[in-house]
Amino acid sequence: MKLKDLKGLNSEELIQRNKGLKKELFDLNYQRKMGRVEKPARFKIIRKDIARVLTILKERERDGRKS
Repeated sequence: MKLKDLKGLNSEELIQRNKGLKKELFDLNYQRKMGRVEKPARFKIIRKDIARVLTILKERERDGRKS
């Protein structure tokens, strides 16, 4: 997902998005253990999306403390 799209979401939606991405990553890891991952490149994409979401949440938290 694009950074612009993520910044348009509120904090609750970002937290839900993060939970969904972590669940998807967990499911992919399970598929890897079973030996049948169809799209192995998806691991990298999901990890980067999780990092983007966490970065935006941390920026908002930091900006909230300053104000």
